[in-house]
Amino acid sequence: MAFAQRGLKNILQKYDNDVVILSVLRTPITRSYKGGLRNAYPEQMLAAVVRGILDRNPKLDPAAVSDIAVGTVLSELGGSKAGRMAMNHTGFPPTTSFYTVNRACASSLQSFTTVASSIALQQFDVGIAGGMESMTLNYGSKAIPTNYWPELKDSPVKNAKDCVMSMGLTSENVAERYNVSREDQDAFGAESHKRASQAQRNGFFDDEIVPVKVSNPIGQGEGAEKPDVQTAETVLVDKDDGIRHNVSVEKMGTLKPVFKPDGRSTAGNSSQVSDGASAALLMRRSTATSLGLSDSIIGKWVSSVCVGVAPDEMGIGPTVAIPALLSKTDISKEDVGVWEINEAFASQALYCIRKLGLDGKMDKINPNGGGIALGHPLGATGTRQLATLMHEMGRQGEQVGVVILLSNRRVNTFPPSSSILFNEREETNLKDLETTDHAGFNCHGQALPNFRNPSAGVIMG
Repeated sequence: MAFAQRGLKNILQKYDNDVVILSVLRTPITRSYKGGLRNAYPEQMLAAVVRGILDRNPKLDPAAVSDIAVGTVLSELGGSKAGRMAMNHTGFPPTTSFYTVNRACASSLQSFTTVASSIALQQFDVGIAGGMESMTLNYGSKAIPTNYWPELKDSPVKNAKDCVMSMGLTSENVAERYNVSREDQDAFGAESHKRASQAQRNGFFDDEIVPVKVSNPIGQGEGAEKPDVQTAETVLVDKDDGIRHNVSVEKMGTLKPVFKPDGRSTAGNSSQVSDGASAALLMRRSTATSLGLSDSIIGKWVSSVCVGVAPDEMGIGPTVAIPALLSKTDISKEDVGVWEINEAFASQALYCIRKLGLDGKMDKINPNGGGIALGHPLGATGTRQLATLMHEMGRQGEQVGVVILLSNRRVNTFPPSSSILFNEREETNLKDLETTDHAGFNCHGQALPNFRNPSAGVIMG
């Protein structure tokens, strides 16, 4: 079993028992309540992504998939019943088991790590991991529990009470404690939108996105541009719609604080409430070879770590997770060519970048924008980031990349975790396309390989 691979040279080797990635895709990420997917169900979006994985791997018999793990935070009954129904509806037989995972915003990275670990432990050979979330349908309580043990509300243990602190207040705590200014946060948020806008215009997201067909009932036209449509319509949603193409730092500066009257976190420098789904296909390398799928391998999983931080500043998780991951795998920051860090809030993203000593590498962080521009559908963000990073590594020709994802739910007890991946996709020539720089953050970390270099490493933290 490939649990002890350490050092870049070792990680870039190929072994029969490697856990490899054959496909990682996502739906568009759209604005909750008024975006293109606001009338889509979470399991409907998941079905579209998984169907896309099967379509891109026509040699794979759905019956070969032993288990499907899906991260979700808000879905009714944990999403397990409707999710299983959707998988059977999509073409998987009853022998393919299904379950959901809730590690808050890191849920889909947890599902990925769990499936990868199960394959490494030889519990099964082929699995799918992903995430789904409709915050339009299920964000009524704002992800804060409303019915729990009364004694906890007055607990003398501060960390216990802080577990239900507003996520926005944790962002303000980070900004105040670690001196992250409003001006810097606004600049960071504007840059996220600029990079995502450039990436969308260049078509960088097209290959990772699976379009979703959505039926909008009377009076529910697609997006804010058509709020008064009086006839039912069916639309094909194929692009992220949360990106602000004409944003500026000056416009960001006019927005009022959301969480405290004198605060620094605004709707412009915080992640968006969003809808979407994402998924990845994993299997043992020897299994891919026996199924005739070796040519479809794009990467491999190497290792994972999980750490915790105080709930009242949950956004600082990457400052703990990434050093733990790099130490465990004997990889240095200098080995990493691209960093994909989920942007829960600009405050925690910037603090983590600075604390990790990455502020001199801003051109390598979130080259295509992050959660501030694209949105953050809680349970789906981890494997969304994975999809974006895997495709970006191919364009840049870098060997190693890192994904960092925070468990940034309003219940802030969930720790950051980390994993390592290895890229094996053929190099893609996109030299003629316009490119830009990017930045971003969250509390699960992952390092992924490059698509250009036939041999590249990936770390997930």
